[in-house]
Amino acid sequence: MWLKPEEVLLKNALKLWLMERSNDYFVLQRRRGYGEDGGGGLTGLLVGTLDSVLDSTAKVAPFRILHQTPDSQVYLSIACGANREEIMKHWDWLEQNIMKTLSVFDSSKDITNFVQGKIRGLIAEEGKHSFAKEDDPEKFRETLLKFEKCFGLPEQEKLVTYYSCSYWKGRVPCQGWLYLSTNFLSFYSFLLGSEVKLIIPWDAVSKLEKTSNVILTESIHVCSQGESHYFSMFLHINQTYLLMEQLASYAVKRLFDKETFDNDPILEDPLQITKRGLEDRAHSEHFNAFFRLPKEETLKEVHECFLWVPFSHFNAHGKMCISENYICFASQDGNLCSVIIPFREVLAIDKTNDSSKSVIISIKGKTAFRFSEVTDFEQLVAKLRLKCVAASNQYHDISTEVPIGSPPIEPSENIEVQSLTCQREYSEAVNTEALMTVYHPQNMEILNSKMLKEKMKEQSWNILFSECGRGVTMFRTKKTRDLVIRGIPETLRGELWMLFSGAVNDMAANPGYYAKVVEQSLGTCNLATEEIERDLRRSLPEHPAFQSDTGISALRRVLTAYAYRNPKIGYCQAMNILTSVLLLYAKEEEAFWLLVAVCERMLPDYFNRRIIGALVDQAVFEELIRDHLPQLTEHMTDMTFFSSISLSWFLTLFISVLPIESAVNVVDCFFYDGIKAILQLGLAILDYNLDKLLSCKDDAEAVTALNRFFDSITNKDSPLPSSVQQGSNVSDEKSSHIRVDITDLIRESNEKYGNIRCEDIHTMRCRNRLYVIQTLEETTKQNVLRVVSQDVKLSLQELDELFVIFKKELFFSYYWCLSCPVLKHHDPSLPYLEQYQIDCQQFRVLYHLLSPWAPSANKDSLALWTFRLLDENSDSLINFKEFSSAIDIMYNGSFTEKLKLLFKLHIPPAYTEVKSKDPSKGDELSKEELLYFSQLRVSKPACEKEAESVKKSPEKGKGKVDIQAYLNQWQDELFKKEENIKDLPRMKQSQFIQFSKTLYNLFHGDPEEELLYQAIAVVTSLLLKMEEVGRTLHSPASSAKGFSGTVCVPGGPSEGKTENPLEKDPSLLREEPQWSFAFEQILASLLNEPAVVRYFEKPIDIKAKLENAKTSQLSSRYKM
Repeated sequence: MWLKPEEVLLKNALKLWLMERSNDYFVLQRRRGYGEDGGGGLTGLLVGTLDSVLDSTAKVAPFRILHQTPDSQVYLSIACGANREEIMKHWDWLEQNIMKTLSVFDSSKDITNFVQGKIRGLIAEEGKHSFAKEDDPEKFRETLLKFEKCFGLPEQEKLVTYYSCSYWKGRVPCQGWLYLSTNFLSFYSFLLGSEVKLIIPWDAVSKLEKTSNVILTESIHVCSQGESHYFSMFLHINQTYLLMEQLASYAVKRLFDKETFDNDPILEDPLQITKRGLEDRAHSEHFNAFFRLPKEETLKEVHECFLWVPFSHFNAHGKMCISENYICFASQDGNLCSVIIPFREVLAIDKTNDSSKSVIISIKGKTAFRFSEVTDFEQLVAKLRLKCVAASNQYHDISTEVPIGSPPIEPSENIEVQSLTCQREYSEAVNTEALMTVYHPQNMEILNSKMLKEKMKEQSWNILFSECGRGVTMFRTKKTRDLVIRGIPETLRGELWMLFSGAVNDMAANPGYYAKVVEQSLGTCNLATEEIERDLRRSLPEHPAFQSDTGISALRRVLTAYAYRNPKIGYCQAMNILTSVLLLYAKEEEAFWLLVAVCERMLPDYFNRRIIGALVDQAVFEELIRDHLPQLTEHMTDMTFFSSISLSWFLTLFISVLPIESAVNVVDCFFYDGIKAILQLGLAILDYNLDKLLSCKDDAEAVTALNRFFDSITNKDSPLPSSVQQGSNVSDEKSSHIRVDITDLIRESNEKYGNIRCEDIHTMRCRNRLYVIQTLEETTKQNVLRVVSQDVKLSLQELDELFVIFKKELFFSYYWCLSCPVLKHHDPSLPYLEQYQIDCQQFRVLYHLLSPWAPSANKDSLALWTFRLLDENSDSLINFKEFSSAIDIMYNGSFTEKLKLLFKLHIPPAYTEVKSKDPSKGDELSKEELLYFSQLRVSKPACEKEAESVKKSPEKGKGKVDIQAYLNQWQDELFKKEENIKDLPRMKQSQFIQFSKTLYNLFHGDPEEELLYQAIAVVTSLLLKMEEVGRTLHSPASSAKGFSGTVCVPGGPSEGKTENPLEKDPSLLREEPQWSFAFEQILASLLNEPAVVRYFEKPIDIKAKLENAKTSQLSSRYKM
């Protein structure tokens, strides 16, 4: 590798380097201790230790080339190499291209300048194709060299960053280097002859956390496949941990979590991952989550400044954050105040001429924001003006936002008017009013105590609006939170839900979208729509709004439109309950965008088949219980109790367990604070019932106690009619229990647990997500092993190791394959056996690693034929059950079973003639050839193919799961009879010749090789004689007739009439007649040869083979 020329002090370096070659201008040196017998003694060990510990990556390459002019004592390092071959290429290039040119220069200075310029040019040329795009490309190139040298990974493995740290091996720390790449966490250390090398795939990490104890003040704990690893002594441990967390998270998403894969550029092309890119992405995600912005927004700039807060008459110190479409501000403490200003709302941006460095942003509604002490404020104003122009061009035809609750015409109404031309009949049915205003209009003439309190709440919010503004650009302060905790008034609930959730921005950015999706989804019929129809009448059935067709139709439209928008989620139970509450307080289009905000941003991964998001938050909840309610943790023997009772809390935001009039207050807090509000309330509920739970003897008693508590919760200030309130319908018998007001409970949850930070929740979510997904994967593995173990002789431990190797090969195949950014064959919704399947190329790698027949010269052909045999449904994929069945026969099968397997490999459908395009490679096949031959099939009618496809996977035949087809498939497998050897077709002449060649290849290198070769010769000769005798006993006509029945002719014999081909073409008599053998003939002949029987019946140690495969799987894969 060429290096940026740097001066080298050669006087002290002579103790560490040895001269290999030299001329007038260049010196080639070898590092002491490298390439010497015994490692160069004590000096070599010390040098190796220094190389590992010190940050001198380029200098520790075993070879280097220095430049020196005859008149100078200054040496410049210009190249280094990991091995002699690499450094000699550089040396030869210098001698051939540089040496002759240098002789024409007069001064040594000119020579040095020329060499430096030439080397820099070479480095720049290499940099065009290099993966090194970091702040210090030169240093990163040097590190990349060491990374490739130490771990031997393919060059496509993108090194993201590296850190100096200590790895704790037992109680002894090993100082070395931690390398973080796209697919692996790697560590290397060399201390006094002791080498430590560690490679952990990110997808194998089940736990990643920062820990501390007496010995390690602060360290990073990585748990992988049951083993714990500790890394410490980081200079920037928080930065390191964040990057590790992100890389592990991306690997899990890319490889396991196909349901939530959403064409993320980083997940599509891992080679584009850089340290800076990861840091920018983390900042953008935090920015979007804090301000509830669309996830497409990217944080562009951050400026420290002061914002003038007019109602408090002071300047708030904080940060101005700018993205493509928004200017946001958050005060330093986070809670004091925050503002969101969409560019679509901005009228003008000005700057002051005084020394305050102020930027003034004027928005619609005659409001202006003044940001002062802004660095580079003049350039910032110019940039913001450009963004405003772009935003105004985008929104010039659309009415801008006005408060959602105000009477004038609103954007949503304008959108509906525009869309009438294309869908008049359907859009007329879309509700433009919240259901609550239709079914429970507030009668201001009846002023009871509850209505008076409701009016006081409204007045409090109106005062806040007059101070802080109204709509998306309002100031959000501590007072805002206090009013939310008290409960949002009924008339403002829809407006403020839209505002706090950020759904108002989604709707403004997508005018007419909902009406269009409703029209497109109209009349669709699939599994999601069937489930929606089934659940419509179960959504708040006690509420009059959903006892009529108006509410039911609105609910149907919103759920169907969302299922159409996001087919990966489609429809999941609990979405109907949540959406019905949204429709009560928000217009239909607003309810749709609120549902989008909840499902795609606020509760990610909640509403899919595996409800991963809910499981993750339950794990976070358990962690918080351990921290805040330790006495409850000590009392409960099994923490899964909390998971079982809290699942509905998270999925429905307490709507399913609380009376509706109380549940909406919880939803108020959720839209303002996110999942933090639900976790706080859950802790407060357990804390309130702590004594009862500690006295419970079993889980059932605890569940009963909590259910009684939920029944006792009321909302004494709710203005809803008593006919709708669920809490007021509690019987007198239960009224003896102490009533708990929801407002008091929410206030208590904020007072006791309000110190839980959103950042901590995010960290716990990331940490527990790894654990949850790995637990689900472990469940999948155990179910697969349970099914497969019934049909094979391999032990459970052997099957377990085999499954790990099988799955790892699948992952390795996609680590560096850009055309397959995700596991295209992994679908968690499929049955366990079908979730992981491999193609022929992946099978070949495993065959070479694991098969006892792999040393055969035609191993590629054997792998191909084995794959074709196992691929019964012709989809060019095989699952673990099919894979393990073949391995089991090779290791544990009887003589007859092994021979039958080899026989079937040499007859259709497994057998196909294989010939490599490149004769120099012999029997070796390229990847393209292998995949081509694996897909060659005997053509079948289209209807038969479709029937086979449906039989193989009942989900593919229809838009829904066909349970009957699954039952029939299961029954067929149960009653599947043992294959009879008499049912096997006969082996033709060309196939038998190949069969004999395969046997010769298998026996090559065996201790009894000569005996085995003789046995094959004897058996072949005997079989040919038997066939010859059989033919002479029949007349030519009968022989031809018999031949037509033994040889596999594609058309088959015609019905009703036997036609002799010899009668039509007498020349066939002169041809050599084809011969064929039945499996019984070959079996009987080989059974008479003891050497052959011994070969196939000798025991083979599969454990050693599995162990070797685990250690060499990575290296063997990319060497192929």
